[in-house]
Amino acid sequence: MKRRIIPILIAMLLFSAFPAYAKVEKDGRLWQDESVYSIMVDRFNNGDIKNDVDVDATNPLGYNGGDFQGIIDKLDYIHDMGFTTIRLTPIFDNAKSGYHGYWVTDFYKTDEHFGSLKTFQKLIKEAHKRKMKVILDFVTNNVAPSHPWVSDTGKQKWFHPKQAIKDWDNQQQIENGWVDGLPDLNQENPKVSKYLIDAAKWWVQKTNIDGYSLPEVNHVPLNFWSDFSKAVKKEKKDFFLLGIPSKTTFVDVNKYQAAGLDSVLDFGRSQDLRQVFAGTDQTVPAESTEFDKNQKAEQSANFLDNENTIRFTHDIVDKRQFPGSRWKTALTYLYTTPGIPVVYYGTEIALNGTDIPDNRRQMNFRAEKEMIDYITKIAELRNQLPSLTRGTFEMLYNKDGMIVYKRIYKGETSVVAINNTNKSQKVTLTADQLAGGKNKEIRGLLEGDLVRSHKGQYILIQDRDHAEIYVLTEKTGINIPLVGSLTVVWILVFVFLYFILKRRKRNSID
Repeated sequence: MKRRIIPILIAMLLFSAFPAYAKVEKDGRLWQDESVYSIMVDRFNNGDIKNDVDVDATNPLGYNGGDFQGIIDKLDYIHDMGFTTIRLTPIFDNAKSGYHGYWVTDFYKTDEHFGSLKTFQKLIKEAHKRKMKVILDFVTNNVAPSHPWVSDTGKQKWFHPKQAIKDWDNQQQIENGWVDGLPDLNQENPKVSKYLIDAAKWWVQKTNIDGYSLPEVNHVPLNFWSDFSKAVKKEKKDFFLLGIPSKTTFVDVNKYQAAGLDSVLDFGRSQDLRQVFAGTDQTVPAESTEFDKNQKAEQSANFLDNENTIRFTHDIVDKRQFPGSRWKTALTYLYTTPGIPVVYYGTEIALNGTDIPDNRRQMNFRAEKEMIDYITKIAELRNQLPSLTRGTFEMLYNKDGMIVYKRIYKGETSVVAINNTNKSQKVTLTADQLAGGKNKEIRGLLEGDLVRSHKGQYILIQDRDHAEIYVLTEKTGINIPLVGSLTVVWILVFVFLYFILKRRKRNSID
C-alpha cells in the first residue's frame, strides 16, 4: 500500500507546486474564436477510389481524386493541429475538368468525383462530433457554359449579355461582366435570386453546415447579399457568411458586412503581410495594425494565401529565405492578432506553387512534423487564451521586423513578441505600457521565456526568427510553496527508502 501512496503523493505535490497563470474562461464559443483550415476538395486526399472517374493525378487541370471520404479520413489530423473549422471549395456537380468546383452544372447535386450527398452528410456529422464547424463555398456569380440554363431560350434573361470586364475599377462592369468566359448570372432577376437563395437554404437543411464562403462576392450586387443573408441565416442560428472577393479589386469590407455578411477576406492586408513576412527587417504597415477602426475587426478573415493566389511559400523562396522560419513568424502574427485565421491546406508542409493551377498541388501527408508541431502549439495557446481572440489590440513596438503588441480581455493580458529580423533584438517595455504591470512578470508560453519587471521596466530579448506569447502574471520571486513541497518530497523519498531497506534486511535475516 505504501508503495502506491507515496509516489502518488509525490506527483500531486510536484504538480501543485509549479506556478500557473490565472486562466480566464470564455463565455460560450464565438466565430472569432475559430481557426479555419481551407481545403480544395479534389487536391486534398483520395479516400474512395470508386469515384475516380476520369481521374488523372498527373494532370493539374483535371480531377486528381480528392473526395469527401478523404477529408473524413483526415479530420483527426486537422483537429489535432488545433483547427476548429474547415472550409471547402464548391462540391456541386461540375462540368468536365471542373476539379475546382466553380463550373457548376447542377446546384442540387454533389459532384460524382467527390462522393454522394450521403457521404457529405457523414462528413458534416463526423466534423461536428469533433466539435468542428464546416463552411462550404456557394457559387452565385456564374455557371458552366454547359449548364442547361445557358441553352434554354426561356432563361436568356437569367444571364447578363456576354461582355468582358475592361475596367476593373468600374463596379457595374464587375457585376455584369463575364469572368473567364463563364455565363454571368443576373441576380437582379427575381427568379434567379429566388433560385439561388432556395438552393442555399436547401443545403443548410439537408446537411447542417455551419456557414457559406461566397466566391467573387464583389461581382454580385449588394442588395442580393442583403436578401441572401437574411434568408439563409433564418435556417440556422449563428450561421456564418464569409465573402471572398476577386483579388484584382479593392473591396469596402464595411459595405458587405452592412449587407449581412459576417466577414470578407481582405486581400490588401494579405498583400501587406506577405511583403513583411516573406523576408526580414520589414515594418508592418500602420494600416494593417489599425484593427480598432473596423467595428467587426474581430471577425475579419485573415489569410496569407488561398486557391486564387500564388503560394506564400513561393514568395519566401523567391527571396531566398528558409520557409519554415518565415512561416512560423507569419503564422504567429496571423493567430494572435484580431480576426479569424484562415490557413490554406498544405501550409503545414510549406507547400509551394505559383499561379493557378500550380498553387493547387496535391497534399502530401508524408512530411516533417516541425511545422505541424508549431501550428499545433500556437493553436493551443490561441484556444486557451481568450485575450488572443477577444481582447483589445495595441501595438507597443513595430520597427524593421521586430514587433511587440498586447491584447487584454477581462483582466488577462497577453504580450506577443515576434522577431522577424536577421539578428537578435532587445525591446524595453514600461509598466505603464502593460497597464499597471509594475512588480509583475510576463511568462512565455511558447518557448518558456520569463521576464520580470525591474525598476518598472520589462526587457525582452528575442533571437532572430523567433516569437514568444507571454501572459502577464504576479511576480513569483522565491517560490516558497515549491521549496516546501520539494522538501516534503525528499522526506517522503527517504522514508520510502528507509522502509524498503528495513524490509530487505528483515527478509535476509529470515
